[in-house]
Amino acid sequence: MPRLRPLSVLILPLLLAAGARAQQAESTIPPPRDIPYAGTIKLEVDATNLSQRIFRVKETLPAQPGPLTLLYPMWVPGGHTPRNPLDKIAGIRFSAGGKPLAWRRDPLDVAAFHLDVPAGANEVVAEFKYLTPTAPNQGRIVMTPSMLNLQPLATVLYPAGYYVHRIPVDMRVTYPAGWTAFTALHEDGRQGDTVDYEDVPLDILVDSPVYAGRHARLIDLTPAGSKVPVSLGVVADAPKYLEAKPEQIAQHKAMVAQALKLFGAQHYDHYRFLLSLSSQLGGNGLEHQRSSENGVGTDYFTGWNEKTGFDDLLPHEFTHSWNGKYRRPADLWTPNYNVPMQDTLLWVYEGQTQYWGNVLAARSGMRPLPASLDALALVAATYADNRPGLSWRNIQDTTNDPIIAARAPRAYRNWQLSEDYYSGGQLIWLEADALIRAGTGNKKSLDDFARAFFGQNDGQWRTQSLYTFDDVVATLNQVYPHDWAGFLRARLDGRHPLTGGIEAAGWKLVFKDTPSAYAKANTRGGFSDFVYSLGLTLGADGSIADVRWDSPAFNAGLGSGSTVVAVNGQAYSKEALEDAIKAAKDSPAPIELLVRDFDRFRTVRLDYHGGLRYPHLERIPGTPDYLGAIFAARK
Repeated sequence: MPRLRPLSVLILPLLLAAGARAQQAESTIPPPRDIPYAGTIKLEVDATNLSQRIFRVKETLPAQPGPLTLLYPMWVPGGHTPRNPLDKIAGIRFSAGGKPLAWRRDPLDVAAFHLDVPAGANEVVAEFKYLTPTAPNQGRIVMTPSMLNLQPLATVLYPAGYYVHRIPVDMRVTYPAGWTAFTALHEDGRQGDTVDYEDVPLDILVDSPVYAGRHARLIDLTPAGSKVPVSLGVVADAPKYLEAKPEQIAQHKAMVAQALKLFGAQHYDHYRFLLSLSSQLGGNGLEHQRSSENGVGTDYFTGWNEKTGFDDLLPHEFTHSWNGKYRRPADLWTPNYNVPMQDTLLWVYEGQTQYWGNVLAARSGMRPLPASLDALALVAATYADNRPGLSWRNIQDTTNDPIIAARAPRAYRNWQLSEDYYSGGQLIWLEADALIRAGTGNKKSLDDFARAFFGQNDGQWRTQSLYTFDDVVATLNQVYPHDWAGFLRARLDGRHPLTGGIEAAGWKLVFKDTPSAYAKANTRGGFSDFVYSLGLTLGADGSIADVRWDSPAFNAGLGSGSTVVAVNGQAYSKEALEDAIKAAKDSPAPIELLVRDFDRFRTVRLDYHGGLRYPHLERIPGTPDYLGAIFAARK
């Protein structure tokens, strides 16, 4: 006799299927259509509650009687992923004609709110609080006693059924008394501490964040002869951090001028870098068409070292005004912020931007030539020796990582890989630049591609131009005929190494027993880098941050998350481990580490005798120096 199955085994699939059908039936979110929204949304944000770090939001939305679905944006432009902080929205209330309206959350799309507008009503009022993080483990800090970062994407609900560029919004923001606010939006008026901004479509509002602060400074960066203003709006923890030397400002102005020479067009009516100098506000870097959000430490100006210069954050985000904002990958464009984006061309969007950001930092003097070479050496070494994960995963697949991981920490970053389309893409574009230069006798370069691809329609910014893989290939072929589709696919799909551009540009990667000046300047807080010797990095307390897969450390059983307590019987310090590596070079004895894993201790012996190894670049004698030409300022 066959065994009888329990009744639950037979019924459960039927119940699940019925539940799924019920959910599908309840989900009635209107799809976006390219039609005008009737009226203008009035968005009021009270940003004065600094002690509790709460934005209070009130929206008045024109509406008609009947069903209405309001959406909280989820997909973040520039973030390439659905990571907008829906969990931070609380206390939602809707009303019409002064009477409360019942609402229900969509069971499939939890960022959608359904309500019914009663007869006779012509608008709906939505009120809610945006409870910003009060500690780093809750997310990025966006409000401090001295400054705030207001991103409209996080503080707005919008009606389903429309393309966002067809929804007009009038935003008013009330700031703490006496504060200065910087944004790309133009002002329509002020009343006390409340600023009324210009009415703009929702997509432009979302693309126009605000930095505001108690201590602020506006620096003009408009190049000589330009009629389109460019400025740097800085907020800081204290007035002393706003002090910038004339030569520092000149380098930032030169960066803007070099970008205009590169692209040959401007896709904004004005541009404003938003820069926070803080140990309290969370750091960030996010691109917009007429502005960018840039959050760094307090010593950006005051701790400046002329030998290492500035980093490439501002040049990178500025480049995005052309690459990513005006010209955008076709599959990254969506009609609203709740339709999924596709990230297949991030190796152009971010990879080529990473390339130009570093080039513009060099051409402007923001990063001196020796430091630019040292920075590139670190990237080259990463893809020569510290990305074993490329044996199972390619650069193209990492374009999915914003959706897969949303920048969550990795236990073995070098093996799992992450958003390698940035620096891996940078090396692909370096090789393309060198190939064009070699093939044309240095008469043409990737600069010609940049001007042809991104420099069209000077002055146009309210519309965007979408591009595909075929568009990229076609423009490269206009500059220099070659099998560009095969070239790109071989490197993106893992059939060709990524470091060929270094030697093609007339340089080679070498390892020495001392780090470069640039590497030293960028190693802070007691952090130790032994990636290219033992195969690990450590914090000041000996905690292991990362272990290179199949390295001496990994093969000896070390893993990230452990802590090195002692080296050859001596308490751990960076110097103690350096001395042990040096001594082992001339001795057959292994390096002995005492390691703590949770509450257990064990001894690990590393049979490594290769000495200290740090990446540098050296010229290849008798070859053209294309890298020098790439980094040289344009006249």
